[in-house]
Amino acid sequence: MDSITHIALGACVGEAILGKQLGKRAMLLGAIAQSVPDVDFLAAFWLNAASNLLAHRGFTHSIFFAILITPLLALLAERWHRPHNISTRRWMIFFATGIFIHIFVDAFNVYGVGWLEPFSHYRIAFNTLYVAEPFFSIVPGIALAALLILHKKSNRRKGWAKTGLIIPLLYLLFSIFNKVSIDASVRSIAKKQHVTYTGAFTTPTLLNNFLWYVVLQNDSGYNIGYRSVFDKKDSIDFTFFPTNKNLLQPVADHEDLQRLIRFSQEYYTVEKWQDTLVFNDLRFGQEIGWQNPGARFAFHYYLSHPNDNELVVQRGRFARWNYNAMLSLLKRIGGE
Repeated sequence: MDSITHIALGACVGEAILGKQLGKRAMLLGAIAQSVPDVDFLAAFWLNAASNLLAHRGFTHSIFFAILITPLLALLAERWHRPHNISTRRWMIFFATGIFIHIFVDAFNVYGVGWLEPFSHYRIAFNTLYVAEPFFSIVPGIALAALLILHKKSNRRKGWAKTGLIIPLLYLLFSIFNKVSIDASVRSIAKKQHVTYTGAFTTPTLLNNFLWYVVLQNDSGYNIGYRSVFDKKDSIDFTFFPTNKNLLQPVADHEDLQRLIRFSQEYYTVEKWQDTLVFNDLRFGQEIGWQNPGARFAFHYYLSHPNDNELVVQRGRFARWNYNAMLSLLKRIGGE
């Protein structure tokens, strides 16, 4: 999830666990604990774009890292915040809760997290939430604002902290229900339309959990379409994109390419844009693909010009976004 959501969740955790002992300082410590896994952003200062893709949400989002860092943070807090009546065990629970919530929630985005690092490079991604999900984030944000305003001794603080944690959990369950429903309908429709596939994934489109991006993989490429939870028609308009692996022959031995293939979990296509060789990671969707089925993919990496790949994940996220694109998204969410 985005950093602001993590901070809001961390503040609610801090208030719920240590608010009585620390007052509003518990919110600050909770926000810090929740943000610890994102220390991996520092890797961007010395790694190139392809390497940084794998470093982000890698080791610092692993269970092993959480187990290592939790007692260290607990000991530092125990020594720094004196005098106090907080046991080391309670400090451990406090920091472990914040860190584990962070790496747990991030696993529901398409980017994935390296829970098993450094023992396995496999990334866990449940693909039920868009990385910036306003319906998930709004209640923790409101709860954070309320906790900042309310007096530290107010009896309502605990209620707001619980609300800021329980409502996102319920929304997460709602997103899982949506995904299960969408996946079932996609399987049924693919069978009806005689669309064969060897791999498949679905993930929500931009800023919502109602319109889903569908990718069906076969030996030569991908059938890509969109499915709303409100769709009534029993079909999906697929657009086929060839993989074009043959275009990679000139750069087949490049380390950056191997990192990109690993990062994409094999969901990629290759294109030639004039003289530029482009690697597309399909998992991040298309630039307003619900409006233009043949649109470019949001994640496109210039293999021919590796130095031009700053912010490669973000640059296509809101590309071609305007008022008409927003209206078309809302219309498509409403169903066909």
